[in-house]
Amino acid sequence: MSISTVASILSNPIEYLKGVGPYRAELLNKELQIFHFNDLLNLFPYRHVDRTRINLIRDIQHDTEYIQVAGRIVSVGVMGDKRSRRLVAELKDASGVLELVWFQGINGLQKLVQVGSEFLVYGRVSFFQGSPQITHPEIESLVREASGQATLEPVYPTTEKLKVKGLGGRQLGKLTQTLLGMLKEKDMPENLPESVMAYPDPAGGGTLRHLSRWESYQQIHFPTRPDLYQRALTRLKFEEFFLAQVRLGMIRSKRHRYSQGVVFTQVGEMFNRFYSEYLPFELTGAQKRVLKEIRRDTGSGRQMNRLLQGDVGSGKTMVALLAMLLAIDNGYQACLMAPTEILARQHYEGITALLKEMPVEVRLLTGSSKSRSRKEVLDMAREGKLQILIGTHAILEESVQFSRLGLAIVDEQHRFGVEQRARLWKKAAIPPHVLVMTATPIPRTLAMTAYGDLDYSIMDELPPGRQPISTVHRLDDRRSQVMDFIRHEIGKGRQAYIIFPLIEESEKVDYENLIRGYENIKAWFPEPKYWISRVDGRQKPAERETNMQRFLVNDTQIMVATTVIEVGVNVPNATVMVIESAEKFGLSQLHQLRGRVGRGQEKSFCILLTSPRLNKEARERLNTLCATNNGFKIAEKDLEIRGPGDIGGTRQSGMLNFKLANIVQDRELLELAREMAERILDNDPDLEAAENVGLKHFLQTQHGKTQWSKIS
Repeated sequence: MSISTVASILSNPIEYLKGVGPYRAELLNKELQIFHFNDLLNLFPYRHVDRTRINLIRDIQHDTEYIQVAGRIVSVGVMGDKRSRRLVAELKDASGVLELVWFQGINGLQKLVQVGSEFLVYGRVSFFQGSPQITHPEIESLVREASGQATLEPVYPTTEKLKVKGLGGRQLGKLTQTLLGMLKEKDMPENLPESVMAYPDPAGGGTLRHLSRWESYQQIHFPTRPDLYQRALTRLKFEEFFLAQVRLGMIRSKRHRYSQGVVFTQVGEMFNRFYSEYLPFELTGAQKRVLKEIRRDTGSGRQMNRLLQGDVGSGKTMVALLAMLLAIDNGYQACLMAPTEILARQHYEGITALLKEMPVEVRLLTGSSKSRSRKEVLDMAREGKLQILIGTHAILEESVQFSRLGLAIVDEQHRFGVEQRARLWKKAAIPPHVLVMTATPIPRTLAMTAYGDLDYSIMDELPPGRQPISTVHRLDDRRSQVMDFIRHEIGKGRQAYIIFPLIEESEKVDYENLIRGYENIKAWFPEPKYWISRVDGRQKPAERETNMQRFLVNDTQIMVATTVIEVGVNVPNATVMVIESAEKFGLSQLHQLRGRVGRGQEKSFCILLTSPRLNKEARERLNTLCATNNGFKIAEKDLEIRGPGDIGGTRQSGMLNFKLANIVQDRELLELAREMAERILDNDPDLEAAENVGLKHFLQTQHGKTQWSKIS
């Protein structure tokens, strides 16, 4: 097999690597998505075993988190029934015995974990009935090495199935070693421009130089010294961030330079009349700043793609309305798309109330719109008689055609998939300006990666008169005091929410808890003195809407609900939010729920009810929520706790699929990569300069490229 270039060697099918073959290649395809040499090269070890640092079992203390031990299996067996079935083995060394437990992959593990086998074991320590154990440990067959062997041995991600078939972490390391032995430095040309190869020394005092790509891959897999491993890790993390920032920066730059958009030339009668006569309150500084940014974008002749992120209650809807009036003043139509019928209807009712004295045609379109009403809306939109259309994903249907759509606003944009949002482009000959809004504050590091191709605005002020919400954590044994407090608030004419968790994995059980909780609440607040609404996802839309409306007009004083009310319910008279089993909710979700109160002028309260048994992470979430109302601080903490995977919503994950880099832990490196990417693109936006040719070629030859420029 003749291999002479990086293209030929790294694009070769994995079966052609010595030691693989067709059968193993099929396993690697299915289990680890390794199809080519390049995929194996980029399967990085997630840690290195220091063979010189093996602990004794007796060293385990109650505060020990992770440990590496070596020993012999002295007993092994399957215990429990179907639900609690587990494989339990005892590992013995010269100092004691450690229990190892597996709940998954039991059949394959039984063939691997045999009495008499010796293993190197690594994992998180827990205690059961006072004795230490490790659940789902990493295990490798213990092979006694000759002296002089490198002490840092890579441990690769693998699966139980691969281990059983002889492709555990150790074997993957040998395959990687074979591949690296085939590569020469010329096979891995540099993709970083010379101007970014130097970087500030984290320890201070000058600069360091990145290792070459070839040396970085050698050292990340098989480090010869710990300091070289750290330099290789820094280099490859920086490369991931830098390439992502260059890709995003090029998309943003090309859109600014080439994407045609309709031009809003004037601020006209509709905008000015509403602003001077019907604006219900003075705009905050943040609202004024965002409107200037929108005005600048829509007047530039280029399509606006702007992300508007603002905390709960910061006044995004008012900005959206003023932007739509700007479109109308310039002879264009506008639409506002919301993820649920409840939220769409609320937008419709709020906007029509604000515009009731204005000659603006506003209509609502949802999945439950009646045939006659639907036909009227479609006709008006097509003929240009309709100026603002508010609705759900029903707006995306092919039957909905506009005469002159100039502005599309997407609320709670993470609830819509990429393909859904892209359909808005087809509603006009020239793509409309797009404003996407979210009430979930996005940490700066996440915005720089997941949304780096968009221009984004932040609204970090609340309208005047809003009081901060007081948040407290109470244990179940103080429930009666919580109920007394709700009675006290209702006695003042206020209303209260009581929220129960609903988690997909245990939906049936949680639904039963909701119904039981609802009955208990009715016992605390008996009719006819008190009236209670119940709202949940299992109800028919009409029933849910009726119950919501009764609460909205204060016909019921308490709403018992699931997280269906997380977004979009606006009841200024509600001053108490009680969240049952608050430990089951994520931090951003708790903040969103809390934002359902505090929407009027009265002092509001959020009470987090939990059992006394809380793990460290749950306690950290609750303490954070009690300490601050700042959604951006909460979002940063949520990102720190959960990582980016669960926060980007349905925003496509391509810009977050970093193999080594972490946008939380490596924030400074991300900032540096963005700064250097911007500096290069400012001077050479199309990467035509000689020093950027290697970078441009590398980006063009990347597999699995995604066209981000048509996605908001």
